[in-house]
Amino acid sequence: MHHDFPAGPKGLPIIGNAFAYQRDPLGFAIRLEREYGAIASYPFLNIRLVFATRAESVRYVLIENARNFMNREVYFSLIPLLGDGLLTIDGDLHKQHRRLVQPAFHRRRVESYGDLMTAYALETVEHWRPGQVLDMVREMQKLTLKVVAKALFNVDLREESGVLGQAFTASLNYLNNLGLLSFDSLPLNLPFTAYGRFMRAKATLDAAIYQIIGDHRRSGHDIGDVLSMLLHAPDEAGSALSDSQLHDHIMTLLAAGHETTAVALSWTFYLLAEHPDVRQKLMDEIGQVVGNCPPTVADLEHMPYLEMVVKESMRLYPPVWSVARQAINDFELEGYKLPGGTMVVLSQYITHRLPQYWTEPHRFWPERFSPEQKEPREDFAYFPFGAGPRMCIGMPFAMMEARLLLATILQHFTPTLVSGARIVPKPLVTLRPRYGMPMVLFPSQAQRTSPSSCLSDSSGRQGIRRTP
Repeated sequence: MHHDFPAGPKGLPIIGNAFAYQRDPLGFAIRLEREYGAIASYPFLNIRLVFATRAESVRYVLIENARNFMNREVYFSLIPLLGDGLLTIDGDLHKQHRRLVQPAFHRRRVESYGDLMTAYALETVEHWRPGQVLDMVREMQKLTLKVVAKALFNVDLREESGVLGQAFTASLNYLNNLGLLSFDSLPLNLPFTAYGRFMRAKATLDAAIYQIIGDHRRSGHDIGDVLSMLLHAPDEAGSALSDSQLHDHIMTLLAAGHETTAVALSWTFYLLAEHPDVRQKLMDEIGQVVGNCPPTVADLEHMPYLEMVVKESMRLYPPVWSVARQAINDFELEGYKLPGGTMVVLSQYITHRLPQYWTEPHRFWPERFSPEQKEPREDFAYFPFGAGPRMCIGMPFAMMEARLLLATILQHFTPTLVSGARIVPKPLVTLRPRYGMPMVLFPSQAQRTSPSSCLSDSSGRQGIRRTP
């Protein structure tokens, strides 16, 4: 078969486009699409990457031919932290382990976490003060880490969430530079090197996770959380998962399960601060549906605009901004015959902003997700959670959590950007704001309902209140 690669930037000898990419990954991706369109290829260190931006390519790689595209080689840089969790394993092993974890994300079970999510959000706002300046990314990270630890592993991280959140941040910062040309990626275990900071952060995380496993093993009974399920689930050979396998699953679910939602919420607060009209419309909906009572899972179906706001935020600032896969066998994409071993890069950030799929793609306009607008105009032009057999297993959990936390916080505070704050996306593994998200807390203008009336009218408001 004759192989022909699409056109693209040549880059420098030996290193190809590594420097150009490293300097500004988003700018590099935007230029590729602008100059080459649907598909481009470029040398990067010793490999040739293919960058595909159209919805049909997303469908082809992630769904129709998912079996031909592997994950592990692509996410090698995450293996030092995540080990063999769902993000880094492939093929039958991935399928088998995904089946083990799947029941934790069934609808009834996910909905049972709702009251816990709201309770943790209320606890967070109780510690906030009007006029206080906070880094919203760090605050949301502490909150989402507590939620995922309690919901999935029945562990109370209230004391440790700040420390563990910083350990995850330090780890992701280091891993993001792995394989790139920088002093920071050298494996020198010294106090002042990035690798040294990573090793200390990983030790902090490992200790916490092995303690969680030990506590569960000692308690001996199934408390219905994910770890209980994994502890009692045999693998294909009929033997139980080892502590190190359990560790890798917990690390992956904790890392992926808190970081992405924290980032999504941070960008949502930013967009709402920049668009007071959208924020007011959202506040009106929250006020009409729940007043000042804590929102419940049952309330969410009556708050369609809340869902549109979250979806639109993840369109403009997808927490995972690009995904890649490595082909096993030869394949054909956009009319090009490409060899096995080729790495294909897809980018949510780019595809989510293409004018052929979206009206005024750079505008924050939640209504585009209303049934009347029918956007995007093409399936798979929107894939914040990925797609196909490797689609994010926690999607129902994350969507519910983002809406409940957002609604609860907005009932109490209206976060506003610190004037002069520079908000620039920093594309790491996730799309974080480079300088954090410094915001000032203003008290929300929502009408104050007395807590007792929430309890007395709750049965009329959304059926019978469930106890968690």
